[in-house]
Amino acid sequence: MVGAMPFRVLRLDHVGVAARSRDEAAALFENLLGLKKTHEERVLEQGVDTVFYPAGETKLEVLLDTGTGGPIGRFIEKHGTGLHHIAFEVDDLAAALKDLKSRGVRLIDQAPRKGVEHSRIAFIHPKATMDLLVELVEFPKK
Repeated sequence: MVGAMPFRVLRLDHVGVAARSRDEAAALFENLLGLKKTHEERVLEQGVDTVFYPAGETKLEVLLDTGTGGPIGRFIEKHGTGLHHIAFEVDDLAAALKDLKSRGVRLIDQAPRKGVEHSRIAFIHPKATMDLLVELVEFPKK
């Protein structure tokens, strides 16, 4: 049984999907599934454009390379399009990273960084999570 954790996972926030183009993503999420795009945002630091499609309480985050040779472009070259990561909203990202680090969990981000929609994010290394890239996300308190 898991003991008391210094942070809580609140929900599955989104599933990140790597795509080659907006048209490719729209063909699947809009035309095939009937989802409506609600938000787009560029993350200059990562060389990625994001497009969000809510599906119930969870969102699909389409990740598009901006042509700068960023991580999404490299991911698509190596793995092709499709599932990139899953993201869990947590109540205290700094506490989560501190706790995971203290337990020897391999992290990509040692400290929170800027994410989309005014969030702070950090990634756990796939070697620590069954080869699944896991993102932790914290939104500003309302």
